[in-house]
Amino acid sequence: MSEDDYCLIDATRPPVADGPPYAECVLCREPTEHPESYKGITLCPACEWQEAQRTACSG
Repeated sequence: MSEDDYCLIDATRPPVADGPPYAECVLCREPTEHPESYKGITLCPACEWQEAQRTACSG
């Protein structure tokens, strides 16, 4: 079994923007690497990492 078999969380990510304008992070309001036109939850790299740590499966 691979590591991916244990976590059933959907880990789809928004597209990466080619350049500004960037979407705001929904947690800290800092610019993200995602396009402003993306409809959905966007997180900056720091908040994305913290959220991944918080929701990680502990095997």
